[in-house]
Amino acid sequence: MSLELRQRIFEQLDAMWLIDPHTHIDPHRPAAKTLADILGYHYYTELAHSAGMPREQIEDPDIGPREKTARLIAHLGPVENTVQYSWLVEMAQSLLGFDGDRITLDNWEGVYDASESLMSSETWEQDVLRRSRLRRVFLTSDFDDLLEGFDTQLYVPCLRTDELVFGLADSAVRGRLEGATGVSLHAPADLRSALGTLFEHFTSRNARAVAISLPPDFTPERISAGEAARALEGILRGRDDGDSRRVWSLYVFWTIAEFCAEFGLPFDLMIGVNRGVYEAGVFQGQDLYDSRVSLIQYRELFNTFPQVTFPVSVLASVTNQELTSYAWIFPNVVTHGHWWYSNVPAFLEGDLAARLETVPATKQIGYYSDMYKLEFALPKFAMYKRALAKVLGERFVIDRGWSEQRALKLGRQVLRGNVDAIFGF
Repeated sequence: MSLELRQRIFEQLDAMWLIDPHTHIDPHRPAAKTLADILGYHYYTELAHSAGMPREQIEDPDIGPREKTARLIAHLGPVENTVQYSWLVEMAQSLLGFDGDRITLDNWEGVYDASESLMSSETWEQDVLRRSRLRRVFLTSDFDDLLEGFDTQLYVPCLRTDELVFGLADSAVRGRLEGATGVSLHAPADLRSALGTLFEHFTSRNARAVAISLPPDFTPERISAGEAARALEGILRGRDDGDSRRVWSLYVFWTIAEFCAEFGLPFDLMIGVNRGVYEAGVFQGQDLYDSRVSLIQYRELFNTFPQVTFPVSVLASVTNQELTSYAWIFPNVVTHGHWWYSNVPAFLEGDLAARLETVPATKQIGYYSDMYKLEFALPKFAMYKRALAKVLGERFVIDRGWSEQRALKLGRQVLRGNVDAIFGF
């Protein structure tokens, strides 16, 4: 009964057309060109490296895509137990016509050749979107992105603000901001003018959110214009003692929140990543979560901006209960996806069940892929939909006596309906 019930619910959820509310897709090159683009995803390079593959072999600049694929396949045996490996196989089966259950040194060349042939088609991007049932894909857009040359209704801009908050003490970033806005930073008022220009630019091109990734020790607080002016003066005079940078970062962050309130944009907070922990790691395989983070650090922010919706992602399952409690109490805090190290079924199912049983149904954004290439949407969303079907079937239909239709209504709301409502579609 349970397996049949879960399968029925999954099939209904799997038929839905979706919006992916957070990715790293390049709208000018959204799909992979070969299997090497798929295996270049940091999950595979960092797992292969962790299992013994030298970093130099992975990041060798002199090898082509075929050789890179061969090298990585040779080191994936130890990671076949991982869910990330299952994404690779499901993707190959669903999109490339692969009929096996393992990609090995004995059969990888056939998969590679199929990828090279299929991905060279002019229709490949649209084929992947159709098979993945993706209606829209959110981007992670640099603040100085012109946002031109692509369909912003399909690839939805999202203003990423990490460099603005943490990088404006560097002259190169300030130069890029001046180039994008025509505003030089000499005073806090200049920042407001520059940010106003950026928000106008992004919203005029269909941006629906602002986002930032935050370290575990960051605590937002209101900084006065006088404090900000002194901090900026120190930075511009080359007297950045660390405190000036910290104060200026806090001022920039708070000012961005004020513009989110003014423009009615959600402010996505991705909280808790500690950068560069494993210094010898492969590209994008150096960062880890830090359990010392607490959402109490964001109390002043959430209280000050009740009109701003804050979709919050946390890196680890250990922070999920705190997130559910904040979404339980604060009307403007929304649970957002299952980020990074919590994006495996063992953690995802428990976190998902806790959210469904704790947080108002209207305040949960079920999932985002965090993908760099379109091909990953299909297996990653499928993983989530299986977990969602399992939780709905067992905890709501069997345990609580809900009808299947009532459970499906909740699943559809979490999977798509809330994305439409929160981001204004």
